[in-house]
Amino acid sequence: MAVQKYFISRDPVLYEAWPDVALTPGGKLIAVFNECTHHSDRSYTRIMLTESTDRGRTWSAKRPLTPAARKPECYYNCPRITLLRDGRLVIIFDRMEWGAGGEQTQTAENYLCFSSDDGATWSEPVKTPLLGIVPDKLLELDNGRWIISAHHAQDGALAQFLRWSDDQGKSWSEPVTVAKDPAFQLCEVSLLPLGNGVIAAFLRENSGRGLDCKKTLSFDNGESWGPLIDFPLPGCHRPVAGMLQDGSILITYRFHQGGMGGFGNSTQNFFAALTDRDSVLSSSRWEARARILPIDYDRSSHADLGYSGWVQFPDGEIYIVYYIVDDAVDRGQIRGCSLQPSDFFLP
Repeated sequence: MAVQKYFISRDPVLYEAWPDVALTPGGKLIAVFNECTHHSDRSYTRIMLTESTDRGRTWSAKRPLTPAARKPECYYNCPRITLLRDGRLVIIFDRMEWGAGGEQTQTAENYLCFSSDDGATWSEPVKTPLLGIVPDKLLELDNGRWIISAHHAQDGALAQFLRWSDDQGKSWSEPVTVAKDPAFQLCEVSLLPLGNGVIAAFLRENSGRGLDCKKTLSFDNGESWGPLIDFPLPGCHRPVAGMLQDGSILITYRFHQGGMGGFGNSTQNFFAALTDRDSVLSSSRWEARARILPIDYDRSSHADLGYSGWVQFPDGEIYIVYYIVDDAVDRGQIRGCSLQPSDFFLP
């Protein structure tokens, strides 16, 4: 079976991007994304939702989660969605104030919205103390701990931080540094729980040099983190890691080869990588392995793609949501695709 692609949302006027997806116990897919004037113009933004009851083959009309935000008030950025063990859904999104001198990453706020009815209705946003942009999904560990994470500039470089809560968000820890190194621009983490207090963190390196994905490990439920380790996914932007039913590990990401930047120059490819627990726990690049599967290619001269989310159905099918420009010319659109684990290996 080859990768099958589907339209999720496409607006001829607005730029749609940075999606994520969750699968409800009843089998419904709920996707969340941002619509805005353009990637490089956030004078209008709004967090939007759409859903599918036929495994992502067709999708509902989009509807808003948040009010519209317009300049000079603030703008929304990247939403993520999680299904909690108690059946609730939670969306986290970052909200940034407009300010002089570009992005104010150190003061960007993160909010949570909850749904107890499979996404039909949502709570008012709940402000968290987490500062930074492009949050990871809210992570629920096997001991019940919640972790939220985002990145911001500190001491001249991007660094990744988290806060944890042992009372379902009633109170939060002080910030914990996940990864910080003046030699790298570390951001857009994907936290992967491995059980017994072990968490792997996969990070984008944003210097534009096409470097490997960076990895670090925690053995105390996220309270402290080890050294940075190269992971063999060159040019990895916005990794999204998770465990498959067979115990293997899937990571979807945008490939950014480095060199001259800007739309269309180095953001044409969207990949999925299959790896394993031993590789994730390895202490060096040379002990890790990954098989890399091309998912989509952006043909537009304004190519821009690759932020993603994915789920696995009980029968094994994997469904990925992502954004891409491609035949939308200079507007982002949301696509979905389905594949099987056997697409990585012949039976």
